[in-house]
Amino acid sequence: MVEKRSVSAPPAPAGNPEPRRSVAFIGSECVPYVKTGGLGDVMYALPRELVRMNCDVRVILPRYECIPQKYQEKMTYRGEFYMDLGSTGRRVYIGIMELIDSGVVYDFIDNKEFFSGPKPYYDLVGDIPKFCLFSKAALAALNFLNWIPDIVHCHDWQAALVPVYLRTLFAGTPVGRAKSILTIHNLRFQGIYNIDTIRYWSGLPEYVFTDPALLGQNWLDANLLKGGLAFTDRITTVSPNYAGEIQGWEYGEGLDAHLRFNNRKLRGIVNGIDYETWNPETDPSIPVHYGTKDVLEGKKADKLALQKELGLAEDENKYVIGLISRLTNQKGLDLVNAIVPQVLDDFTQIVVLGTGDSTYEDSFRYYENTYKGQFSACIQYDEARAHRIYAAADSLLVPSRFEPCGLTQLNAMHYGTVPIVRETGGLKDTVQPYNQYENSGNGFTFDRYDAGLLLDAINRSKTMFFTDRERWNDMVLRDMQKDVSWKNSARQYKDLYLELTPW
Repeated sequence: MVEKRSVSAPPAPAGNPEPRRSVAFIGSECVPYVKTGGLGDVMYALPRELVRMNCDVRVILPRYECIPQKYQEKMTYRGEFYMDLGSTGRRVYIGIMELIDSGVVYDFIDNKEFFSGPKPYYDLVGDIPKFCLFSKAALAALNFLNWIPDIVHCHDWQAALVPVYLRTLFAGTPVGRAKSILTIHNLRFQGIYNIDTIRYWSGLPEYVFTDPALLGQNWLDANLLKGGLAFTDRITTVSPNYAGEIQGWEYGEGLDAHLRFNNRKLRGIVNGIDYETWNPETDPSIPVHYGTKDVLEGKKADKLALQKELGLAEDENKYVIGLISRLTNQKGLDLVNAIVPQVLDDFTQIVVLGTGDSTYEDSFRYYENTYKGQFSACIQYDEARAHRIYAAADSLLVPSRFEPCGLTQLNAMHYGTVPIVRETGGLKDTVQPYNQYENSGNGFTFDRYDAGLLLDAINRSKTMFFTDRERWNDMVLRDMQKDVSWKNSARQYKDLYLELTPW
């Protein structure tokens, strides 16, 4: 055992008038160390913005074996301790490895038994023990380091036991003084498993399993996310519209009544994007940089480069539609599949990037083979190519069945690419439909989940692109000028922290 030490991020600049708060972010992924979705982007960008607002921020993550070696080599050893593993009767090793970047301290919980393997998630059989251990170890690490935050900010079901531990097993410890926030990034994933297994791996007191707060709908399972929502001081989700939607049956994923009961704690704060990573003026992944003054010329050049890269017909006057997505049913891809032959013509091209369900992967490969030079199916995860598609495309499809926030439409707008979205969740909050009478709005939208309505939205966008280019260009500029950074969102989170800690 090593001596406990307290190490904080570098101090805020002298004279910063912002009230100081310390915040521990606890979650299962964070760019650039590990990413499977938008959670990783949020865990990276929001803490960096909060540091600029005079917050002292620590991000606590599992030290997965799959974290690239170049980051593993930068970590320094902070200490180790042994911790009871649930009700197993075992005491397990917990190591703490640390690095600091851009004023944010990253602490990685080390245990090779639980965090080995080539990817961060597998299935609930393996993930339930992993994240029971991680949630408890994260709080124990804060006590060990003698770094007691004002706020513990947890993310999704993988960290949902943190508020439960905070008010039970850790209530009498220093970290038990902290207030907690639990952010829902996607309500569909809740960490539901049988009570005996979760009792065994968590070691939580018996009464939490007899309280309805942690019980699943069938009274035989425990629901980790539900328990976290009950025990946390505040609940946030990643857009105001989604915060309302999940309190209804259609989007509530079985927790709508629970969320209505906890409505007083619930806030919706839309996500932002990191302007250092997503910036067409400096983006190293795109061949031609551009800003608001030269976007029209820049996008044409990037379009020609992407067409050449993907084997599409090279013509800057073609209308290029991008789709960058996980290929799953949630993303509205059944609607896209139904209308591809009606969208494609001599003047239109479609570029798809993503991996997921084999049904969609195979259908998009079929379209690529059938419509050579018009359709490109990039069945892969390629971050650099995603940047090039944002820069080259004229519009981006996000026809989701549901979408808590969505980041692709924000990236698209910042690159001057017009979004075509369904009016759901954060898509409705961030994309205002085009109004031809006022020449306002920043995208094309449709409401009901219907392939015909998606086709109509695409055709409206094509009509404007080909027949009223002046107004189209106005919309491109509005999109690029719209502030979709983390600044406004981080301000709302900072205000929420101050509301919870009014001293």
